[in-house]
Amino acid sequence: MMASRSYGDALPIAAYATPLAESALAVIRTSGEKALELTASVFSRPKILLQAPGNTLVHGWILLPPAGPPAEGGKEKAGRRKIDEVIISVYRGPRSFTGEDGADISCHGGIAAARGVMEALKAAGFQDALPGEFTFRAFMNGKLDLTRAESVMELVAAKTGRGRDHAVGRLAGSLEREIREIQALLVGTLAGTELFLDYSEEDLPPAGTDSGGINADEAAGKLPERAAAEFARERLRALTATYDRERLYREGALAVLAGRPNAGKSSLFNLLLREERSIVTDIPGTTRDWIEAWISLEGIPIRLADTAGLHASPDPVERIGMERSRELLEAADLILYILDGTAGITEEDRAFFREFGGLKGEKAPKPVLALWNKADEAPLRERPGFPVLETSAKTGQGIPELTTAIGAALEKAAGAGEKDRGLPGEGKNPAGIGTKRQRDLIDRAAAAVEEALLLADRREPLDLIAPLLREGVNALGEITGEVSTAEILETMFSRFCVGK
Repeated sequence: MMASRSYGDALPIAAYATPLAESALAVIRTSGEKALELTASVFSRPKILLQAPGNTLVHGWILLPPAGPPAEGGKEKAGRRKIDEVIISVYRGPRSFTGEDGADISCHGGIAAARGVMEALKAAGFQDALPGEFTFRAFMNGKLDLTRAESVMELVAAKTGRGRDHAVGRLAGSLEREIREIQALLVGTLAGTELFLDYSEEDLPPAGTDSGGINADEAAGKLPERAAAEFARERLRALTATYDRERLYREGALAVLAGRPNAGKSSLFNLLLREERSIVTDIPGTTRDWIEAWISLEGIPIRLADTAGLHASPDPVERIGMERSRELLEAADLILYILDGTAGITEEDRAFFREFGGLKGEKAPKPVLALWNKADEAPLRERPGFPVLETSAKTGQGIPELTTAIGAALEKAAGAGEKDRGLPGEGKNPAGIGTKRQRDLIDRAAAAVEEALLLADRREPLDLIAPLLREGVNALGEITGEVSTAEILETMFSRFCVGK
């Protein structure tokens, strides 16, 4: 039995790059040492494939592997059964995604066809790729830094166009550039600090002596290039502030519809979903438990939940449904509270707002949007003590304004605003953090720089300050992969899907 593989070798690997399912096409990706030679051994036109330049296509058939050594001159042996007709995209290192020779084989979609091609490749000598191994090789061969490598999986997992655009920004290098610029600021400060440390106290000229700015007074604790370190700190703080924004566009938010029975929650849920998922009747209490679905509003993936009506009820089943609704409300990122326009604002409605905020100007513990539903039948005549949007689930009145308000409320809660609506790295919009790993390392770098500046303010010795600046530089190096360990890399790439 062959020992299990690990990341870091250059063996020829193959993996499905598309789902193994019925489809028009399937793609199988290969890379590694002798990848093209092994592919040619199961291809109907081996000589043409081996002579093909990089970034070209070759048409032919995948065949059963030969039973013996290849025929003289590389010609195909008679009697080999055809498996599938394919197009092979040829890539030659270093001008390829992985930096190695490889090929993408486009065969007919369908489980049997794709499996047949894969079995032929494995019989020829290819190994099953590990999760994320193609991207790992791209990183190891200098084709991507770690921020770009992580953005590959962000792009695969993107749920909306905006999430995709932000991942593409990082794939294009927006975060890498920002990290390297901040790192350069800290390296300059560290270099100046270590220059001071190269002098003994006796060697330093007295204050006021013209010696390139170095004197004993400064060496006693004044941080060289302080402005650069302060600028680096501010840029690190700005990056940290983008994490919640980027997570909103990447992972989405939970928005919960709440209100009394028959207020129109289920109708509004179906309208926003554009399909009939919740049962809608004129009988109060129809929804006994919550139901949810994913939608996209304003470029934000939203998990929208329709809940049981909140009211006093003797029905034990209804009470269980309301308990579950309240648990969901506690977890919500945004609450859409539906007011029945035909019934007006009741004491139960006011009790809800007293609990979740929004009355008498106090700050709500989480964003709450109040919707005056059935506005087509009963327009809002008098404003209550909190903002209300007039809507109608029946006619669609106020729905465009509602979707805009939902997006604005979630972005505000995540610390995003109008300046963040562009792509990361464009104009005033800072590059965004894509993963928790990046956020933690940026926090570590920021804390180190902050402590270094505090020590400098207290005029502590520079030999206490220099290690902190070095820690900040190394933390940023871990983000891009300039500083890394095999264990960290293997853990990170093992979370990727196979074929990436």
